[in-house]
Amino acid sequence: MRFSQRRKNFRAILNSARCVHPGSVADPMTARVTQEAGFEVGIFAGSVASMAVLAAPDLIVLTLSEFADQARRIGRACELPLLVDADHGYGNALNVRRTVEELEMAGVAALSIEDTVLPNLYGSGGKASLISLEEGIGKMKAALDARIDPDLAIAGRSSAAGIAGVDEDPAGDRLSGGRRGCVVPRGREDTRRSGNHRQGTDHTDHSRQRIT
Repeated sequence: MRFSQRRKNFRAILNSARCVHPGSVADPMTARVTQEAGFEVGIFAGSVASMAVLAAPDLIVLTLSEFADQARRIGRACELPLLVDADHGYGNALNVRRTVEELEMAGVAALSIEDTVLPNLYGSGGKASLISLEEGIGKMKAALDARIDPDLAIAGRSSAAGIAGVDEDPAGDRLSGGRRGCVVPRGREDTRRSGNHRQGTDHTDHSRQRIT
């Protein structure tokens, strides 16, 4: 199956009324097993990529080239639409453009870019912090501008809910930039309070995502 059709299949899932849980994949073998197990979507996380490629924790030292190469190998071995975690886009807005270009060429169906400062700043004690609102919006605009295939789904992922709390969560602004899509907060109660949830893929964690 060509990559364009996988992206259309992923879009169809997003537009459906079903909640679909993706299967975690790390390499071509786990991707094939995930497909044989009946999953409709594969997810390739940054932490999983670090372990698979470097046998190391997720310390944000995996390069874009290493990540894109592994995603390409996974896509060649199966027919699953692949959702990948592109971390912070590997740098600033210019790096985000390159990230989208490389991952689109690698055949992924969807990618997410987050608004946390990565790697963690020295002296932070491991506490997460957010990039500025302006930089976050700029990075998402750069990601959308770099996309060639309109069916490639790009998710803005914000940790603002976990840091600032849902009531003062600026993620709606952070994930703006000319996109429509879904926002998935931390849990069911937060979903109701945000008033922005739409049906599609579900990712119940400490972040929010808007997909376009």
